[in-house]
Parts: sequence; structure tokens; C-alpha cells
Amino acid sequence: MTHPLYGQLRPVTPYASVLLARNPSPMTLDGTNTWLLRAPGSGTCLVIDPGPDDPDHLRAVVAAAGEVTGILLTHGHLDHSAGAAALRALTRAPVRALDPAQRLGGEGLGEGDVVAAAGVEVLVLATPGHTADSLCFAVGDAVLTGDTVLGRGTTVVAHPDGRLADYLDSLRRLQELGTRAVLPGHGPELPDLAAVTSAYLAHREERLEQVRAALEQLGPDASAMDVVRVVYADVDPVLWPAAELSVRAQLEYLRR
Repeated sequence: MTHPLYGQLRPVTPYASVLLARNPSPMTLDGTNTWLLRAPGSGTCLVIDPGPDDPDHLRAVVAAAGEVTGILLTHGHLDHSAGAAALRALTRAPVRALDPAQRLGGEGLGEGDVVAAAGVEVLVLATPGHTADSLCFAVGDAVLTGDTVLGRGTTVVAHPDGRLADYLDSLRRLQELGTRAVLPGHGPELPDLAAVTSAYLAHREERLEQVRAALEQLGPDASAMDVVRVVYADVDPVLWPAAELSVRAQLEYLRR
């Protein structure tokens, strides 16, 4: 599958450009967005989410980035993090993440940390829910959202590591940041973080109502996959395993 943007650095904001990885799938959309952050004129660069361990993609990242001073991970899912070790080997830059298992030669990242490099300041926001280790990064008037907010569609709450209560709290927190650009881990950038998180919250409430109705139909002890077959009947079955994770998270939320 060929996408016209594979291998091409595309500027999005004064501080952020994106390279699209060649790993398209129903879960990753066109592929993983690898973000490069730097101030205009800076000779160094921060890389956010190297993406898969794809030598062609990582060579394109190095060619576009120049000197890489740091590699930051929004979370540990392999479509975002698998290339981190190889990129570190190519650049000697430290890999920083919330999860200690994902760190390579660098310090951890956590709520309120500020990463100052390449002429930019990146504020770290803890946004668990999609996964327990999910982070977002605010830079300028934009927020890099990883898989917490996607550029198209909605994300999976990856139960049991991801929890719906945490995810709803994270969406509300991002909503309070107001009108900022969304630079997602997959899909196109979006202009209004507050608007998209409001839509996400409405969608989650709608799904919860559908799950409640399914439980009334199927019985309170219905399995997650039974609920998926009812609630996601109009969704391509290839996505049902991912939907089952979200339904498990919804059932936990409703049954607590």
C-alpha cells in the first residue's frame, strides 16, 4: 500500500513537522505519525514516537531531523515505540517515556515535566486511559495526543491496561485546554482540541448507553463479545477484537 506522504516531511505548525510511517492498518489508519519538533532555524530536533522498526522510515527520520537531541514516547504500543531502540542507535539520543521499560539512556517523563530542547519547550501531560502510560505533549498552540485523540475516528480503551474512568478524565482535562491544534499519533491534524474532545466525550456516553441497552437485552452477565455483536453490529468485524477491549473497559466502568 502506497501513500503519497510516505517518506516526506510535512510542516504542520511553526514548531512541528510530521513523517508518516509505512505501517497502515485498520488500527493505525494510514500509518503512525512521527513528529519532529524544533524552533525555526534550530539545528537540533526532538522526535516524538519513532513508530515501527522500519529501517526506511527511520532513515527518513534521521535525514529530516539532523541532530536528534531526544526521543519522546506518547506510550509503549509497538506502532509508536518499536523503532525507538534503532533510532537511538542511529542518533545516540536518549529515549524518554513514562514506562521505565521503554526508557533507553534517558530519564522518565511524567505529569508537569518540561522538556526544553531544539528551541522549544514541551509540557508533559499525563493522560491515562488508552493505556496506563499514555502521555500528551503541549508545544506552542498545539498538543501532540498520541492515541488519546486520533485524527480520524475514535481510539480504543485498551483494557485492562487502559481504563475508561481514566480516559474520560483525560478527555475532560484536554477539553479544558481550549482551542489548540491536535497533532495525533494517527490520522490528520485537527484544528480544535476542545471541539474534538467534546465529541469524544459525547461518543463515549452514547456507547455507554448502547452497552447498558445491550445488557438489558442479553442479561447482566453477558460476555464482552456478546455485547460487541450487538453494539458494533454495523462495524467491520475485523475491528471487533479492538472493540472487545473497549467493551471490557465499559463493562468494568458500569459494574464498578
